[in-house]
Amino acid sequence: MNLGVIEIDRIIEMAWEDRTTFEAIEHQFKLNEQEVIKLMRTQMKPKSFRLWRARVQGRKTKHQKLRSFESGRFKCSRQRQITHNKISKR
Repeated sequence: MNLGVIEIDRIIEMAWEDRTTFEAIEHQFKLNEQEVIKLMRTQMKPKSFRLWRARVQGRKTKHQKLRSFESGRFKCSRQRQITHNKISKR
C-alpha cells in the first residue's frame, strides 16, 4: 500500500494515542497491528520506537477486545476545541 506523508503522520499520531485501537487504524488505513509496528519501526528513530513499543505492549486500550470501557470518542471536560490549528478561547 502506498501511503503519503500525511497518511503516515496520521497513522503515527493514532498509534501514539492511548485510546485509539489498532482496529481503528486498520479500519481507516487497512494496516493490521503488525504492519503498524513495521511502519513505526521504519519511520521513527530507534529510541523513539523502543519507547513506543514499551508503552503500547500489553496496553488494554490499544485492543478493542480488551477494553473495559464502551467504545466511542473520549473527550476530557477540560479539553479545548482546536480550529484551524489554533486553540480557541473558552
